[in-house]
Amino acid sequence: MPRAKPKIVRPSLTKVPTGIQGLDEVTGGGLPKGRVTLVCGSAGCGKSLLAMEFLVHGAVRYGEPGVCMDFEETEKKLAANIASLGFDLHELTKRKRLLVDYVAVERTEIAETGEYNLEGLFIRLAHAVKAIKAKRVVLDSIEALFSGLTDSTILRAELRRLFHWLEDHKLTAVVTGEAGEHTLTRHGLEEYVADCVIALDHRVTEQISTRRLRIVKYRGTLHGTDEYPFLIDREGISVVPITSLALAHKAPTDRVSTGIPTLDGMMEGKGFFRGSSVLVSGTAGTGKSSLAANFTSAACERGENCLYFSFEESPSQILRNMRSVGLDLERWVKKRLLHVHAMRPTSIGLEGHLAAIHKLIDKLRPSIVVIDPITNLVSAAGTYDVKSMLMRLVDFLKVEQITSMFTNLTFAGDPQERTAAAVSSLMDTWIVLRDSKPNGRPTRELFVLKSRGMAHSREVRELIVSHRGIELGMALKDAAAATAVAGHRAVEE
Repeated sequence: MPRAKPKIVRPSLTKVPTGIQGLDEVTGGGLPKGRVTLVCGSAGCGKSLLAMEFLVHGAVRYGEPGVCMDFEETEKKLAANIASLGFDLHELTKRKRLLVDYVAVERTEIAETGEYNLEGLFIRLAHAVKAIKAKRVVLDSIEALFSGLTDSTILRAELRRLFHWLEDHKLTAVVTGEAGEHTLTRHGLEEYVADCVIALDHRVTEQISTRRLRIVKYRGTLHGTDEYPFLIDREGISVVPITSLALAHKAPTDRVSTGIPTLDGMMEGKGFFRGSSVLVSGTAGTGKSSLAANFTSAACERGENCLYFSFEESPSQILRNMRSVGLDLERWVKKRLLHVHAMRPTSIGLEGHLAAIHKLIDKLRPSIVVIDPITNLVSAAGTYDVKSMLMRLVDFLKVEQITSMFTNLTFAGDPQERTAAAVSSLMDTWIVLRDSKPNGRPTRELFVLKSRGMAHSREVRELIVSHRGIELGMALKDAAAATAVAGHRAVEE
């Protein structure tokens, strides 16, 4: 009888949550408890902010008081800096949830005496930790602390002593460090001593900035290894926890109306699959935005929450323009069912847009999302980057089972079955709008190019947009239909 294989027990590393949106997900639960994490990067990339958020969230959310030993900024200056993010450092200090200790390190004094060790720092830090029973510690930044040391042997020894001291006192620590020319840190030593290393990057490409975060190493645990875009806004740091997702999302079978009964009729009378992605493409003035607005209005009518991202028009402009086609979107805005978020594509980098979209979706939890139009994103980045970003966005929306509609502007003379970022393969349903002159007069036409998983009509129909709303005319497949179109157009305004 074969002997059963012994069960292998893998001890899991204990982690503490940072409370920073997305970071705990990509780290698999947070930072290593009782160990040192190095956060490194160039000036202005967000190191100090990440470290302070780690302390503040620990004190406020997780009942873990923290000490910040700062070698560059005074408590007054630090409090002013993070107040803009809604953190009241003075109040937390008053309640003994945080303690900020500014330590001025004079490089010239160290150079003159030639002596340097951390004994004084350990005494000072131990006193601060004991005063508030701290569980978390931040040292910002390590360059300032060791600025007077030039002997790499002494530097390495003192670094090890510092990190071991923090671990011996069971403190979960974040140490910040400036990026070196060819190394993660200026001295090139810190990354070897720390158990977890997080690199922040702030790059500018064609005058558009993008922030990215990468977990360089994390001893004793699995972690994401990709570069993750992150955003710094009024609420602090938020990390987008994906660069690509496995195709493992569920495919709902229930349907959601397009908002146009005749268009629903072209798709088994039921409309789109809930959680699917829909592309509406067409030349300028063919009614793409009107179709998208009509879709969101119908969803609001059902009491569903909708999020509309506009890269071309302001919210006020959208509400005004849609009134001309019989859509009163303002009432849904007032009822907080419709949320319009407008921003120029070049205002932030492409990954910044992805992070902002993630954050708003997480906050508002919509069932319908509209991106209008995706074509403008090409002005913020190359076609490949836009497609990569949209792929991640579509994956994310499908995982969340959010029905999404993307509009795409095609240009006169371009093939109809073509999109600016070549994203058609990502879409479950593709609706094409175009201008035509079947009887010598301009006519908007609509047809469903594809719709995965359902029978759908391939008829070409007239799209009638008037002050009474949006509807579809008869199929334009023969002269009789064309004649009928003329009759329909007569009522269009």
